[in-house]
Amino acid sequence: MKDIQKIWQVAALIPVGKVASYGQVADLAGLPGRARFTSKALTAAPKSMQLPWFRILRSSGHIAFPKSSDFRIQQYNHLIEEGILVKNMRVHML
Repeated sequence: MKDIQKIWQVAALIPVGKVASYGQVADLAGLPGRARFTSKALTAAPKSMQLPWFRILRSSGHIAFPKSSDFRIQQYNHLIEEGILVKNMRVHML
């Protein structure tokens, strides 16, 4: 299986109301140390896959998109809709 498909498969398994870091997704896909690759793989995913990209955050729990990005607001809104507490654009990571 291609590495990108492994990332997509793991991302698809993140349950509603839960989050993971880019690094955690890479680790679970068998690609340790490939957090940046996770980000690139999510960007390359066809929209038809409807991956829950918004459940994936920086290891610090911060939303990774720049302040001026529409994706930042979309991610924030999706997380809030799922009942995830977001404070100062950060989710407490367990």
